[in-house]
Amino acid sequence: MYVHVGDDVMIRSSEIIAILDKQTILDSEGMQEMLQRRKSESVNISNGIFKSLVITPTRMYLSPIAIATLKKKALNGVPING
Repeated sequence: MYVHVGDDVMIRSSEIIAILDKQTILDSEGMQEMLQRRKSESVNISNGIFKSLVITPTRMYLSPIAIATLKKKALNGVPING
């Protein structure tokens, strides 16, 4: 199953480690430091203001989609045959 996280980006649901909301990131100095350290692994697909952060083993996606919507998508998933 895949989750659409914004723009044209689909992530395999089994690869998602965490989905965090923007406020959690802004309130946590540790999260902000992690974003800076892993900046080369960050992909901003929000075209500006992000609403959530989706973390996978290899990338961090700044998503324009709200955390509640992403969680629903992760639970329901999108089957892709191939």
